[in-house]
Order: sequence, then C-alpha cells, then structure tokens
Amino acid sequence: MSGVNEIRSAFLDYFQANGHQPVASSPLVPRNDPTLMFTNAGMVQFKNVFTGLEQRPYSRAATSQKCVRAGGKHNDLDNVGYTARHHTFFEMLGNFSFGDYFKEQAIELAWNLITKEFGLAKDKLVVTVYHTDDEAATFWRKIAGLPEDRIIRIATSDNFWAMGDTGPCGPCSEIFYDHGPEIAGGPPGSPDEDGDRFIEIWNLVFMQFEQLTKEERVPLPRPSIDTGMGLERIAAVLQGKHDNYDIDLFQALIRASEEATGVKAEGKNRASHRVIADHLRASSFLIADGVLPSNEGRGYVLRRIMRRAMRHAQLLGARDPLLWRLVPALVREMGQAYPELVRGQPLITETLKLEETRFRTTLARGLTLLSDATSSLQEGDSLNGETAFKLYDTYGFPLDLTQDALRQRGISVDLASFNTAMERQKAEARANWAGSGEAATETVWFAVRDRVGGTEFLGYDTEQAEGVITALVKDGAEVEQAAVGDTVSVVTNQTPFYGESGGQMGDTGTLSGEGFQLEISDTQKKADGVFVHQAKVVSGNLKVGAPVEMKVDHARRAKLRANHSATHLVHEALREVLGTHVAQKGSLVAPERLRFDFSHPKGISDAELEEVERMANAIVVQNSPVTTRLMAVDDAIAEGAMALFGEKYGDEVRVVSMGTAIEGDKAGKSYSTELCGGTHVSATGDIGLVRLVNEGAVASGVRRIEAVTGEAARRHLDEQDRRLKAVAASLKVAPADAVARVEALVEERRKLERELNDARRKLALGGGSSGGGSETEQVAGLSFVGRTVTGVSPKDLKPLADEAKQQVGSGVVVFIGVADDGKASAVVGVTQDLTSRISAVDLVRVASAALGGQGGGGRPDMAQAGGPDGSQADAAIAAVKSALAA
Repeated sequence: MSGVNEIRSAFLDYFQANGHQPVASSPLVPRNDPTLMFTNAGMVQFKNVFTGLEQRPYSRAATSQKCVRAGGKHNDLDNVGYTARHHTFFEMLGNFSFGDYFKEQAIELAWNLITKEFGLAKDKLVVTVYHTDDEAATFWRKIAGLPEDRIIRIATSDNFWAMGDTGPCGPCSEIFYDHGPEIAGGPPGSPDEDGDRFIEIWNLVFMQFEQLTKEERVPLPRPSIDTGMGLERIAAVLQGKHDNYDIDLFQALIRASEEATGVKAEGKNRASHRVIADHLRASSFLIADGVLPSNEGRGYVLRRIMRRAMRHAQLLGARDPLLWRLVPALVREMGQAYPELVRGQPLITETLKLEETRFRTTLARGLTLLSDATSSLQEGDSLNGETAFKLYDTYGFPLDLTQDALRQRGISVDLASFNTAMERQKAEARANWAGSGEAATETVWFAVRDRVGGTEFLGYDTEQAEGVITALVKDGAEVEQAAVGDTVSVVTNQTPFYGESGGQMGDTGTLSGEGFQLEISDTQKKADGVFVHQAKVVSGNLKVGAPVEMKVDHARRAKLRANHSATHLVHEALREVLGTHVAQKGSLVAPERLRFDFSHPKGISDAELEEVERMANAIVVQNSPVTTRLMAVDDAIAEGAMALFGEKYGDEVRVVSMGTAIEGDKAGKSYSTELCGGTHVSATGDIGLVRLVNEGAVASGVRRIEAVTGEAARRHLDEQDRRLKAVAASLKVAPADAVARVEALVEERRKLERELNDARRKLALGGGSSGGGSETEQVAGLSFVGRTVTGVSPKDLKPLADEAKQQVGSGVVVFIGVADDGKASAVVGVTQDLTSRISAVDLVRVASAALGGQGGGGRPDMAQAGGPDGSQADAAIAAVKSALAA
C-alpha cells in the first residue's frame, strides 16, 4: 500500500469507515473565494460551510483536493525542480469536521491512520502545538503516548491558523517525520529547523475562535476541524524516499520524459526533467478545469508554467514540441482518480502542442535578439528596460523569460524603465482608441481595462461564482458606490456571466453581497475583455472592492446554450443540403429562438428545409459529447473548422465540435466543427429538438432561417397540433383527414369561381350596362358597344373585350369595370380593320381622364387604363363616344 493511488484510496476509505463523507475535489478555479487565484488547500471548497453560510447534508468530510501554488502570495514556481518538495500542483489529503468532533478525535484519527493503517514508526514522529494549547498537548500525551520532548510548543503564527483578519481561526498541531540524523536539520522550533531532516507531513487545524476585530476574539459555538496532508510528502515517507520526485508517480512521468527526449535525468539534466514532470501536471489539470493560456490573470500563470517547462524541454535538446506527447503517461497515472483528465485529454493535448509550437518560435527569435542586445554587457550590468520592452512588445518575448535568460549571466533588467515604456504604450493606445469614431463615446471602458485589467470568464464551466467589484460606471462615468434604485454598470475581476458576442445574447441573473442585491438585465463585452454587467440595485448600497456572489439565470442560459449549439447543427445541415457555398452572414442566439442568415442565391424548397431539419435532429438524438479544443486559428481552419461571420479571432481560438456524421464523405468524422467562443450544451441531446419555423430572403443572395429548440420547439408543435385539431373540428373530420378535406374544398371553390366568372362574363356580354347602352349601337358610322360591369376583375376585362369584338365584327368596344372600393378599370378594343385610323390607346386615355385617372397603354387594337372614380363609368363611355364622333 505504498503507491500514490493506493495511498489516496486508503486515506479516503479510512475516513469513510469513520463516518466521513468522501467529497470530490473542487476545481482549481475557486467558485466561492474571489480572493484566491487558484484553489490552494482542501478547506477552500468548505469555506462557506465553516462560516455557516452554506449547509451540507453531512458534518464530516474527507477529500483529496487538487491544489496549485504558482501565483500571488502562494508562488512556489521558481523553486520547483531544484528542491525536494516544492510543486506547482499537489494533492492535499484532508478530513473535516463541521461542528462535530474536535481536538481529541481529530488527534486520535490522525494518529491511528499514520501509525496503524500506514504503519509509520512512532519514534519517527514529532508533533507541534501552539504554545498556549495545553489541551492539544494533553491529548497527544494521552492518545499517542508522546513524551514532552516530542511535543514541541510553537509561539509563532506557524501554529495558529486564520482565514483572514477577521473570521474563523484557531491553533494548529503539525505532525513531522524524522528522516534520520544522516540528513542535516533540526526539529521544528530549533535554529536549524529549515533543514530537511524533519519534514511536516500533516497539519491539524483546530478551528475554535472567531476573530471579531484585531483585539477581540470569541469562542465559536461549533468548533470545527480542518486538516491537510500533502499526498506527495506522505507517499515519499511511505515509499522510503526523502525526495518527493522519487515517488512512483513522478518517476513514471520522468521516465516518459526521458524516453521522449533520449536524455537521462542525471546531473544537470535532473532538474529539467523534474520541472517538466511537475509542470505537466499543473498545466494539464488547469486546462482540464477550464483555464487556457493568455496574457492575463490565471491564463498568464498557466502560460508561465507551460513555458517554463517548454524552456527546460529545449534545454534537454528536444527539437519538437514535447509536453503534449507526455499527456498519455499522466492520464495513465492519474486519470482514474481524476476523470476530468480523461475527458479533457484532447483539449489538453491540443493546447500544449499549440503553445509549445508558438513558444519555440518566440524563444528562438527572442534569444537571438537578446544575445545581440546584451553582447557588450558584463556580470553585474543591467539591461535597459526600453530594450526589454521592445523584445516584449514587438517580438512577444516575455519579461520573465528575459530575466531568466540573463540571470545565468548575472545580468539584471532595469524594471523602472521597462514599466515606464509599458505605461507610455498604454497611454498611446488609449489616445488612439479614444479617437476611433463612435467608440470614443465609451472611452471609460478603456480606462477601466487599463486600470483593473480584463475580466476572467468562468462561464464555460459554471453558472455561479464569487468575485470582487473592480469598477462601477453610472451615466458614463466611474463612481465609487451605488445605492438602491440606481442603474449602474458593474465590472468584476471574474464572472460566470457571458458577455454578448458572436450572436449570442449576454447573460442575466443576480449579483449580491453583504447588505445589497442587484438584478442583471444584460452583460456586454467592452474594451477587449471587460465584462460589463448592466444592473439595477434593488436593495442596499454597494462599493468598489465589495465581494459579490454571482448567479446566472440558469433556465435562460440553458436555452441560450441549446440554441447556440443548434445553430452550429443547422449551419452544417444547410451546407450538406444546399452546398458548401453556404456561409454564415449573421446570427442571433436568443433564449426563445435562433436566427441564422446565410448566403444562398435562391429560395429553398419545403423538401430541402425538411431535410435540413431531419439532419440536425439526427445529430441531436445521437446525444454525443460537445468537445472544445484550443488551437491556432490557421490550424483550426486547415482542419476544416468554420470561422463565423462577424467574429474577430486572435492567434488562439476555441474549436467546438459536435456529433458524428452518419452519411456522405464525412461519415464517421465530426459532424460540425466551428471556431466559437460561445457557450454550448455538454451533449447534443441537451438541445432536445430542432424545429425550423420560418425561412425567407433578407437581402440579395442572403436567406434567413428561424428555428426553436427544446421546450420552445415543443410549444410550437403543440400549437400547430391545436390548430390542426381546430381546423378538423370545423370541417367535421378527423385530424388525419383534414388535409384531404381542405384540398377537396379548395378544388370545389376553384370550380365555383370558374362557373361564377363564366356567368359574369356571359352577363356582361349579354347586356346589363348601367347607362352606356346594352346593345350594339352606331357611333359616327361605326358599331359601338359600351358597358359598365361589376364583379369582374381587371384581368378579365380584356377577354370580355375580345369576345365583344368578335360579336360586332367591325367596330369599337368599351368595358368599364367598377371594383368594390369604387375604383375603375377601363378597356378599349378596336377591331383590326379599323386600327389604321382609330387607336385603342387614344380612346382608353379619354376614358381614364373621365374616371379621374391619366394615361393608359397597350396596342392600337387593345388598351387598358384605370381611374379612382368608378361613379363616372357612364361618363367615361360617353367620352369615348364623343371622341369617335369628333
């Protein structure tokens, strides 16, 4: 029972057998403590349980917690690889009591585990207690039988834990393992305590007080227990090793590094292999928990970790990217305990490969430029900050790499002049941005961005988190506070709220803190990465610097995710059905619907729309995982990923893939692969159903499809079903027979309309004028027929005129049709033998003028015009007669 995986399992099994609930490790990005960059201890996920803000269904817990210490005050990065126990990533074993047991049982549980279950020799163990904690010292004597000289009283804060300046706190008791006199160092509290002989393996925190003010401390009503034991440290002890890097887990990773590089972990290369093994763990777990490399915040720390490992890979002579090739070894060692590594393996691999490929170019170029710039410098000299800034700003060579490369030569960097150059560049960028058209109206966001940095987006993995207010903007200007009733824009250091972009609407929800609550009506992205929450203060007052709890409207976000993922499926289905010329021209992802504009030169048939819908839903029912990878934009597009219209992409992009194609050339491959920064469902089945509800043209060569998903699609189908049943009831048939019955009624109507038109035509030809004469008459020696008709459409007047011309043989015919709205149409026909001296066009214009119109046109034998005043129909016929008689 000495392997790392066995030790972890044994620890959790032991505490479960003693009434503890095994709790899965929380993510490395804390959701409930915005003051922490990364989770750095087992108690972080239980912070609100200890303070009473959160209730759990258990009062005892045990965990193996993922931890990272590589940024902020907990930064072990520079020591990693060169010491026996420093790591950027480590696992913290811990047992917790929330007001249940206290010191006596905590000491008993710990002592029994390490001496009976783990079998450590009692004479190798030494403990410390806070110097005034007589109670703990008594229990150690009683339970462990330790003599006074092995219960060491410590008067410093090393043995008194506090959550902060105020809040829960209490004394600690640490357990040390004595590695033997052959190793230099003394026991804790001695002058040579910093040696490596006595190694702390477990810290028991007795949380028994609440610090109210700097001077006032009171007992907690329910004292609690929080312990932490480094898995790597206890594994080293149990495996008979003094160095953490000699345990089975690290040796497996180091062997993989040796095999990949062909370089043994000996001599000067020993540290490089250790750095690679440690940083591989940290990088992989951070990526699996949603952190991606960037130039700010957590992403910057990840990038530093990755690049430090990649620099050591280069020192080992690796000619090609190395770290991504070691991921399988890590998954083999830790994937069973942490399945997120297995799920995230494709993203981890792609991210490491991309970052190292790019970094190698940066490193080679930067080292060459740096060598040229420092060729005249000697040990003890300082590189001008302007030069260091040029390497950073122009060539992408980070400051810390410049410092690291020069440290070996004893050369420093003038940080003052570097910072001056950095500030000058920011000022120039701000001035240029402020003058760019309408963007100048929002210069406040650039100032915020410049001062507090961008907002870290947590919303790919969570809909709830804590943050700190970094800026408040009201009426276009920054303010320090806001009161109830105010409408204010809120910026936080991190957020689960998605800012509107890529067609996806921004999130809504709530922000709350001590004594205040805000309703978030929208979230926007401003000034290259500042997430702005549009808020209404519904209670209390808030200030810049206040901690807040952020909750996204879950139901609304779920609808947005479903509609966004459905957009990708519809896009690909359109390309499959209509052709690869289809390209996105715009989109809207709203909670209740999606809208997708795309290039296509003509209308889409019903059959084509049905096929698009069928193909999209075929992927939905696969319920296949939706995966995300980080890639270089050019590589992603080369692999077939589609870039979306209107999106701006950096060098690195998120590539979202979903579904497996079941037909065509892509069969067996990813169905849809697009560059996309939006939020998506975790599996296609979460979309529920895709229903196309509308299709039409929005511009020349651009079509638009509207669709609904999930519950909205069900409601749409329900409404269609209700309408069908209502129609069937009106027709007095079953719903299945409604279509046939409607078709029969339509055909019957057409037949009746034809018969009615025939009757009207016969009536019009047979007489029925309202004063223009019902029989053929003679006008200026010509046969003339003039009639006013109603109920005859304008298009049927010409056929009437043709029939009348045949009846008169030689002459002129005039028909005035009066519509229900009082307007009139006029048709004049002239038989062919008369067109040489009489024009139907001239005569119809006369009729039109009488009807209040003007103009008219046609041929000499047939012309048509209109007018607004049908009451003058008889006058129009009389006017034509007069024109013939003139």
